[in-house]
Amino acid sequence: MALPLLKVKAGNQFLIDENDKPFFWLGDTAWELLHRLNGEETAAYLDNRAKKGFTVVQTVILAELDGLNTPNALGETPLLENDPTRPNEKYFEHIDQVVHMARETGLYLGLLPTWGDKYNKKWGIGPEIFNPKNARIFGEYLAKRYGHHNHIIWILGGDRVPANEEDYQINCKMALGLKRHAPRQLITLHPMGGHIASDIYGQESWLDLDMFQSRHQKGFKEYTFTRKACKNKPTRPVIDGEPGYENIPNLLNKMHVSRLNDFDVRRAAYWNMMSGAAGHTYGCNEVWQMYSIGKKALHGAYLNWREALDLPGSSQMGFMKKLFESLPWQHLRPDPEIIGGFNFKNAAYISAVMGIKKDMVLAYSPAGRSIHMKSDRLVPGQYPTFWFNPKQGTVSAAGIWDNEKNKKFKVPDKTKDWLLLILSEDKNEQWQCPFPEV
Repeated sequence: MALPLLKVKAGNQFLIDENDKPFFWLGDTAWELLHRLNGEETAAYLDNRAKKGFTVVQTVILAELDGLNTPNALGETPLLENDPTRPNEKYFEHIDQVVHMARETGLYLGLLPTWGDKYNKKWGIGPEIFNPKNARIFGEYLAKRYGHHNHIIWILGGDRVPANEEDYQINCKMALGLKRHAPRQLITLHPMGGHIASDIYGQESWLDLDMFQSRHQKGFKEYTFTRKACKNKPTRPVIDGEPGYENIPNLLNKMHVSRLNDFDVRRAAYWNMMSGAAGHTYGCNEVWQMYSIGKKALHGAYLNWREALDLPGSSQMGFMKKLFESLPWQHLRPDPEIIGGFNFKNAAYISAVMGIKKDMVLAYSPAGRSIHMKSDRLVPGQYPTFWFNPKQGTVSAAGIWDNEKNKKFKVPDKTKDWLLLILSEDKNEQWQCPFPEV
C-alpha cells in the first residue's frame, strides 16, 4: 500500500501529505544501510525505527565507505566500471527491495544519489566520477526507476558544499534529471557541517526543502542555524539533516573521549524544533556506519549497530515527536521574547514557541533553569500548565497560571532538562495527552 505523497504546506514552513495531514520529519541517518546490510538486517533496522516513531530513513545509493569498489552485502557494486551511465542491475535490485520494505514498514526514504566524495574528494575515498552531463543522466535513471514511489525524498550534496562551478552544476543537473521524470518528489541538499543548503542553492527552483548540518559538538547552538535558514528567501521547510550523533566523540576527537550522549541529542532536537524547524534528524555513531565486529571502526565506534539501535536518545526522539503531534504544532512559531529574566545564549539557553493565536506556549530549559514567562505575550486567561520530562516521556501538572502577572516556573529537578507546556483552557480540553502522568 502506497504512503501519501509529501508536499510543502502553503506558507512554505512545514510539510504535509497529499491529504493535508501535518507530516513530522523524524529522520535517522543510516548512511551505510544500502551498502552494508542484507535483507534480513535491513528489515530488523526498519522495524526498530518504525516502532520508535521515526518517519524518514536517510541513506545513500553510492555510499561513503568505498561505496563504488567495496561490494554491498550481496556482493554487488553499483556501477559498471564506475560509470554513472552504466548502473549494475543486480545492485539496484537490492535497492528496489529496500524501497519496498520501507514502504511496507510505513517509512519514507531520504535517498542520497551519491556521497559527495564522488564529485568532490575533499576527504574520503572517492573516486570522483561525476561531471554535469553524467550527473543529469544518473538523476534521470534514478527518477525513471523510483519516480512512481510516493515515499521517496531526494537528498543531494552528500556532505559537501561546491568547491567550484562544476561542483555546483553537478548538483543542479542531477536535480534537473530527477525533476524531469519525478516532478512530484521533493528534493533537498545535505551540505557539510556548519552550512545551510539555501545559502548556496537558495535561488534554485528544484530546492524544495532546506537542510543544514550542525556539528558533532556538545552545545553547538543548533537553533542559530534553524533561525537563519527560516529567514532565507524564498521560505522553505527547514531540517537539521545531520546533528551531533549519539555516542560520537565530541568534535570527533581522536582520543574518543567526551562522547555526545542522549542529553546532547535531545538538546539539539528541541533547540531546532523550538526555532521553527519542520522536523529533525537523529544520528548514532555506530548506526550511520552500520558498524559490526570486523569492520573498520570510525570515530571510535565500539557497539554493534544492532545494540546501538536502542541507545536512549533514539527513543527520546520518539517522545518528542509524539508530544508535538499531540498538539497543533504547525501553528507554533518561535517567540524568544516571551522568556523573561536573563537568558544567555549559551548551553543553558531557553527556547520557546507560541501558538499563532497566542493561546499556548512550549518552552524548553536544557540545563534545569527556572523559566520566567512574560504575561503580556499571551491572551488573558487561566492557563493549565504541565512539565514534560523529555528523557522519560512523562507529564506532570504544574498548576494553573493566571497570566495577569509574570511568573517564574521552577523546574521539578534542576539536574535535568524540562519542557514547560502552557495551554489555554480550550486547548487543554482538546489536548489528548499521549504520556503517563506522574
